[in-house]
Amino acid sequence: MTTSYKELLKQREALEQQINEARRRELTSAIAQVRDLVAEYGLTQQDVFPAGRAGRVAAAGGVKVAPKYRDPVTGQTWTGRGKAPKWIQNEDREKFAI
Repeated sequence: MTTSYKELLKQREALEQQINEARRRELTSAIAQVRDLVAEYGLTQQDVFPAGRAGRVAAAGGVKVAPKYRDPVTGQTWTGRGKAPKWIQNEDREKFAI
């Protein structure tokens, strides 16, 4: 016996509801366990989520680098990172150094 498309969709919807309910229950339990541990050991947010590695990654993403090369004709600059612009490709970079 084959199951129709509409029946399968109803089954999927019922399963998704069960999945969401199970997730909600388990999250509630997990959060309670975490809160108990935090209270028991007197942990702070810094203890649990140190700024170390995550902070460096976020900070490094927005750091600007000073340009190393300038095109004397247009005044465009390049940091020396990434793909070289056309004005410096196949040229001696020393003559463009800032």
